[in-house]
Amino acid sequence: MKRISLLLATFTAAFTFAQTVPDSLSTNPQTQLNAAQRILTGNINTGVTVGGYGEITYNQPEGGNGTLDVQRLVLLFGYKFNDKVQFVTEVEFEHVKEVYVEQAFIQYTVADNVNLRGGLMLVPMGIINEFHEPTTFNGVNRPSVDKSIVPTTWREIGVGVQGRFNEISLGYQAYVFNGFKSVNDGKVLGGSNGLRNGRQKGAESTINTPNLSGKLDYYGILGLRLGLSGYFGRTQAEDGVDMIDGSDVGLSMIGLDARYAYQRFAARGQFIHTSVSGSEDYNTLNTADLGSSLQGWYLEAAYNLLPQTKQQQLYAFARYEDYDTHASVAGSLIRKDSYNRDDWTLGLSYKIAPGAVVKADYQFKNNADDSATNQLNFGLGVWF
Repeated sequence: MKRISLLLATFTAAFTFAQTVPDSLSTNPQTQLNAAQRILTGNINTGVTVGGYGEITYNQPEGGNGTLDVQRLVLLFGYKFNDKVQFVTEVEFEHVKEVYVEQAFIQYTVADNVNLRGGLMLVPMGIINEFHEPTTFNGVNRPSVDKSIVPTTWREIGVGVQGRFNEISLGYQAYVFNGFKSVNDGKVLGGSNGLRNGRQKGAESTINTPNLSGKLDYYGILGLRLGLSGYFGRTQAEDGVDMIDGSDVGLSMIGLDARYAYQRFAARGQFIHTSVSGSEDYNTLNTADLGSSLQGWYLEAAYNLLPQTKQQQLYAFARYEDYDTHASVAGSLIRKDSYNRDDWTLGLSYKIAPGAVVKADYQFKNNADDSATNQLNFGLGVWF
């Protein structure tokens, strides 16, 4: 509790002594767009828009070999048929050899503040799942909360509506999606990755129960953007087993997030909680260790060390995360201390241009059974 109080006091003090940054693509949370939004808001009348982003990483854990990786290279294509109809897709190459379609959806504009969407889309939960381009976040690796609890990059096939009411400074999204798969190519839910194995990613997805997802974003206070996310439904089971007790579980996920920028200071925070119903029967049927709740949060503060007059930015940042995929367990399942983790990430993000960044950080990793390993990271990122 003392550590949390100290962190909050430091966070508040940083707000007080912050100085000024020019608005840019990656530092103003009120006007910030992700890759798909940039394509959709492009000022062409009709035709094709092309973009992309990518990152190369070097991770060096203490006492082990390092790993060099072309983590991802993503190519974005948009087509504007007319003033009302647009299509966006992202084709992602991971680790050089794996190819995925990250998004593929059509948008129909009904009115200035109402857009209908259908296809493969990002689930609006937290910050990173929608804003994961490498120049938009600090740290070589995405926050651990957004890997083990959310889990990023989380996308599924669905339909819904999206828009903004600028007169009340409110953005909204509401979708019906297919859900996580209960058992996905032999992989079960649970363990240190939580729900991550269940992502269907639009690949011959099974659906027997629709899931609801929504998010509200408020941007009525200068420099501040607040988000409230929700996701509710059940996992999807194959025909022939979907009536068996334990073949699926119920999910309720709530997320709160905040981003702030003032002059040379930037900060963000996030809290995600997931309740899982039916985990005891699921674990018995599938020999799994899925918790009955998962929870994580983080706070991050960053400060640009370069003068405001420069286009380049050098952010020094600190992020603290606390996350547990066994926040609670049901039945006879024994809670694993190794799943109760916290990380400190301290580093630098050098934005040599608005769409190019060089990153370095060190992570102090800890868990309740003291089996975690600290890690040094370096990375290069681009977004265009």
